[in-house]
Amino acid sequence: MTKRLTVVPDQDTTPEGPEELWSIEETAAYLRVPPGTLYQWRHRRKGPPAFKVGKHLRYDPTAVRAWVMGQVA
Repeated sequence: MTKRLTVVPDQDTTPEGPEELWSIEETAAYLRVPPGTLYQWRHRRKGPPAFKVGKHLRYDPTAVRAWVMGQVA
């Protein structure tokens, strides 16, 4: 039995395609925190959602922005 993956484009796509994923360094620069803080947040299950691509962490810019907006008190 072959499994098939269906990719559904989200609303944050451009005519050229979806936005590129951010590395931990790019995410840290956007949030203005050291990369080590992102590693700590991930370990504590805090912070923006991340996922692994191979051995690298990647962040969806849309999810990072949504997480930031959810942090506003």
